[in-house]
Amino acid sequence: MKSIRFPLIFLCLLQATLSLAQLQSGPMVGYSTMKEVMLWAQTRQPARVQVQYWEQGKPTPSWSTAEVATTAKTAFTAHLLADQVQPGKKYEYAILVNGKKVDLPYPTRFQSQTLWQWRTDPPAFQFGVGSCTYINEPALDRPGTPYGGGYEILTNLAKQQPDFMLWTGDNTYLREPDWNSRTGVLHRYTHTRSVKELQPLLAATHHYATWDDHDYGPNDSDRSYWLKPVTLEAFKLFWANPNYVFDEGCAGTFHWNDCQFFLIDDRTFRAPNNAPELSKRPMLGQPQLQWLIDALIFSQATFKFVVIGGQVVNPAKVFENYANYADERDSLFRAIAKANIPGVMFITGDRHHTILHKLERPGTYPLYDLTISPLTSGPAQPLADELALPTVVPGTLLVERNFGLLSLSGPLKDRVLTIKVFDAKGTQRWSREIRAMDLR
Repeated sequence: MKSIRFPLIFLCLLQATLSLAQLQSGPMVGYSTMKEVMLWAQTRQPARVQVQYWEQGKPTPSWSTAEVATTAKTAFTAHLLADQVQPGKKYEYAILVNGKKVDLPYPTRFQSQTLWQWRTDPPAFQFGVGSCTYINEPALDRPGTPYGGGYEILTNLAKQQPDFMLWTGDNTYLREPDWNSRTGVLHRYTHTRSVKELQPLLAATHHYATWDDHDYGPNDSDRSYWLKPVTLEAFKLFWANPNYVFDEGCAGTFHWNDCQFFLIDDRTFRAPNNAPELSKRPMLGQPQLQWLIDALIFSQATFKFVVIGGQVVNPAKVFENYANYADERDSLFRAIAKANIPGVMFITGDRHHTILHKLERPGTYPLYDLTISPLTSGPAQPLADELALPTVVPGTLLVERNFGLLSLSGPLKDRVLTIKVFDAKGTQRWSREIRAMDLR
């Protein structure tokens, strides 16, 4: 009996298909610096994972990350360090599973940050902003109309080709079967990360994240949540932030060109909503608050973006706004004013609508708070009383699924922030400009 010989091209296609089948989610591009970039991937079962990368348009030479063995203990995730990059370069890459290249139907690329200091004005760049990402799982969701939907928003966000994506909380939604076990938490993170519409955005855009209640624990959860070490472990497994300031919690910071971003944890140290002495209770906690104030004072960034799950500037003491924690909020505002810290602006999520708040301050510049929400969760109206507040910037309310695209341009001494807000179909709905010189 003659043996059957398959054409070589068929065998190559079969190997590529098998490799793709072993990939659960990703690859995802994480943080970027001038000398290293972190990448991430998740497999379906134990596997050896590696990334090969080369300068864009120049296949040779190429470099490879160390090979990482994924295991069930870490939800089959891998963090892959590209440590042969040079400043200001763009790279293409391929992911290998068990030594075989995975062919993906969308671009895979990353970039190192530019060494512009003492040489040129900072480069222009743009980044995406979004929060509240609910991915339906009918067997475990509440009965009735699905809460999540409109996943095409992720595709349309990717089409904008932001340099990086800023996830401002509720990046996944833990549910009743999830938040009492490590198994449930890792299932939820995996389920959300695996949605197909998300994969092109993960593969070609750098990603940074903080959390809010739904990816930390139950709805409105606080420092009493019993499984917070587990959800912090999951957060670190599934995201690729460059640093964590405290052993407890997800707070950290990163730079992109002339801007600095402060990723703030509004859950780990938060007192319960119904705690006594409401005005004096902490939300950030004293160590984190002091670190934030010190870091803002130290920062030389043109714009200092404080990224946090809930609204900060909105003075309404409703839901989980920072105004409910009046003493701590006032301490932060006083410190910013007393130290004359320029360029501070807040980027927030949580509220399931998008809006810009502007707080006028006597003798100094106004504080802006840009809320962008939701991505795929259900939209929600603000309260009527909130819309009557003097902090609301007219024409910026959007109550539907949407994302933000923020861009920085201009010379260092006259940097301009342009805010654009897009609906789920990718149609621009409003835009505003804020000049750095107006935040001094």
